[in-house]
Amino acid sequence: MYSPADGRFLPDRYVEGTCPHCGYDKARGDQCENCTRVLDPTDLIDPRSAISGSTDLEVRETKHLFLLQSKLQHEVEAWVAAHEEEWPQLAASIARKWLNEGLHDRAITRDLDWGVPVPADTWPDLAAEGKVFYVWFDAPIEYIGATKEWADAAPAGETRDWKSWWYEADDTVRYTEFMAKDNVPFHTVMFPATELGVREPWKKVDYVKAFNWLTYYGGKFSTSQKRGVFTDQALEILPADYWRYFLIANAPESDDASFTWEHFTATVNKDLADTLGNFVNRVLSFSKKRFGEEVPAGGEPGEAETRLGEEIARLLAEYESQMEALQFRKAAAALRALWSAGNSYLEEKAPWLEIKTDKDAAALTLRTAMNLIHLYSVVSEPFIPSSAAAMRSAFSLPDDTATWVTPEEARALTTLTPGVPFTVPPVLFAKLTDEDLEAYKQRFGGEPETA
Repeated sequence: MYSPADGRFLPDRYVEGTCPHCGYDKARGDQCENCTRVLDPTDLIDPRSAISGSTDLEVRETKHLFLLQSKLQHEVEAWVAAHEEEWPQLAASIARKWLNEGLHDRAITRDLDWGVPVPADTWPDLAAEGKVFYVWFDAPIEYIGATKEWADAAPAGETRDWKSWWYEADDTVRYTEFMAKDNVPFHTVMFPATELGVREPWKKVDYVKAFNWLTYYGGKFSTSQKRGVFTDQALEILPADYWRYFLIANAPESDDASFTWEHFTATVNKDLADTLGNFVNRVLSFSKKRFGEEVPAGGEPGEAETRLGEEIARLLAEYESQMEALQFRKAAAALRALWSAGNSYLEEKAPWLEIKTDKDAAALTLRTAMNLIHLYSVVSEPFIPSSAAAMRSAFSLPDDTATWVTPEEARALTTLTPGVPFTVPPVLFAKLTDEDLEAYKQRFGGEPETA
């Protein structure tokens, strides 16, 4: 589609208008964000240029390459059918919706000034006209291309293998993709159709982890309307671990999720500052004050420690199971439960009272709690890597190379032995105040989007 006002052919997403399927008035020429239908610019009702706003658009005759998806319908259906039972419902339903509506042939070239040029040795006429490949035809191919480029860039004397990952890959290669729901059709139908169509054994995706939208107070994040906090701004005001934890714990897996500063503040304060951060600080500070800067000895583990070990092993297994299933909200809940178990143990044993009557009992409690901190430092790394490193570095364990915790280690809680030196790290998570909350809302907006 050509815009005389802009003096150029418009990329598909630079054409906006009303979706013919759901009536959404801000649909783009490549896809409707509201109903996820894939569109062509000519499908839109009342199209306009996203650059100038001009409605004076012309459909000009031009020559393009097409991917004949209609001829691959049955093959793609069979491939999706072999995988959709394992995929999340969101990914499977979008792929199935496309297939049920019937696959249509799609142009895979564009008249644009930028993009990957059509190769002149294969299509000289199109190359001479300056055609470039459509991004959603070209970009997934670069997943393979980037791996080959990495292999080709190997320094002298080093051999890097790319082909066994992508071509005739064996069963040891499991290919997982993570994406928002608007990208699902391109990765579950269009790119697999391309791979199937070339009749060569290219590796196709095994699992598609699709997400719904993250909204801002129920509406869209918008740079133009200054609504929402974006990554560069977020990292200016708080460390990455705050954001990592919140976003993973509230991932829009089964439905859209709404970001609000109230929810963010409450999550940071309750889960990170109180449940985890306060536990670490209480244990290490109290032990340093009463027993010095080494893990105390104390008595032998008793019934409370046995119960705690069993509970930690159970929760760790749940956490592992949810992580392996890529169920991030449930994994976060299991991790939070692990942290809470430490607090419950500490409240039950009350070393601040034990110290008054039984110093060895208090030492045992603190030693056990320190072993929990070390366990937390290992298993929390996927969510809060910087804070996990700070917890781990509190203990002087030169040979500590553990990448995970076994069930036996979780039950025993004896990785840290008496005499291991430790330090009290700075506060892991600062609590967010009411003043912080109001300042964030003032700066980034904090009201529901108006119709």
